[in-house]
Amino acid sequence: MGEQKERRHRILMVSDFFYPNFGGVENHIYYLSQCLLKLGHKVVVVTHAYGNRSGVRYMTGGLKVYYLPWKPFLMQNTLPTFYGTLPIIRTILIREKISLVHGHQAFSTLCHEALMHARTMGYKVVFTDHSLYGFADVGSIHMNKVLQFTLSDVNQTICVSHTSKENTVLRSGLPPEKVFVIPNAVDTAMFKPAAKRPRGNEIVIVVISRLVYRKGADLLVEVIPEVCRLYPYVRFIIGGDGPKRVRLEEMREKHFLQDRVEMLGAVPHAQVRSVLISGHIFLNSSLTEAFCIAILEAASCGLLTVSTRVGGVPEVLPDDIIVLAKPDPSHMVQAIKKAISILPMIDPQVMHNRMKELYDWHDVAKRTEIVYDCALNCANQSLLQRLSRYLSCGAWAGKLFCFVMIIDLLLWHLLQLWQPAEDIEEVPDFTLPCDEG
Repeated sequence: MGEQKERRHRILMVSDFFYPNFGGVENHIYYLSQCLLKLGHKVVVVTHAYGNRSGVRYMTGGLKVYYLPWKPFLMQNTLPTFYGTLPIIRTILIREKISLVHGHQAFSTLCHEALMHARTMGYKVVFTDHSLYGFADVGSIHMNKVLQFTLSDVNQTICVSHTSKENTVLRSGLPPEKVFVIPNAVDTAMFKPAAKRPRGNEIVIVVISRLVYRKGADLLVEVIPEVCRLYPYVRFIIGGDGPKRVRLEEMREKHFLQDRVEMLGAVPHAQVRSVLISGHIFLNSSLTEAFCIAILEAASCGLLTVSTRVGGVPEVLPDDIIVLAKPDPSHMVQAIKKAISILPMIDPQVMHNRMKELYDWHDVAKRTEIVYDCALNCANQSLLQRLSRYLSCGAWAGKLFCFVMIIDLLLWHLLQLWQPAEDIEEVPDFTLPCDEG
């Protein structure tokens, strides 16, 4: 019993992406945190303010969330300050008696800053990469350099697919042995098939996605009219919002498909299942994807999936319950044709049971627990060792990274003088009663 108590961690999850915003990263952090709490660990989440939601909130299972008084600047990201978050991150780390910091998502500003401050203060850190990036465009080059800066000093890294691991290793220069692969999972208790499958001759194809270029919204504009022309009994339901919604609405008007293409707008996560169980086929048109949780949710609800063959998507489902295609309109139409032909052979309940066996958040939490143990067992490094790793990031970038870290170290020492750790009141530990079994 004493040995199990020693293994308990005090984890700080940090990301700009968390509830009430909805998405794959938000779901991952929430479900992982809930399962870690059930394993006996302490978990605290730090994110930025969402509207009027600021300060400290408690969620299911006693999950404590700090909504910092920072407003999102661009795409739910806070404005980079480098050092502006140092005082409040330091206070939270001390107050909550944190032993390990876990950052999520490569383009989360708050994540990068928190990991930098945590390493300055000597904490062990873990980073999870949820996305894929290219190497040629200006945005990707900039993001890859930022990622290289952060990952130069992390203890362990997690990727959600093997494709994502290869991408992260190439972008950051990390040794592959420091990168673990732990896939996402799905809440099969929440996402289950309807008691009765939709009847009649009509086939409903469901799309739930952010309507942006990266998610293949432009591909849908070309695919939907062709499928509707070939199959008069096919109808589309599109859930999601974004800048490309206008293009889809224009397509609907141009081809007179108002009665066959239903636009729902943004769908709250609690209502995703009700949308999914009204359909037969789930369509994913992403142009890049490290791991698509939406595919798991659809399969758990018993829908046959048609998806672009990109990123880590081929790793997600067995071949007999997904039809893959190149991210090209003609190939996507052919894939939908194939899906319609094999639809009668799909049993939603059998598919749901397979998802139960393949993907479980408790398994994800236990595997993440192993990564935490590895991170905490990593040897502490001296300042010179850390700076030498930053210098290896490039002739100019390396020197800049060293300068940023040295300033962070000086500011941390000034904070220690101005407000010693002993003056920060620690939060007493408490446990919530939990159901046995």
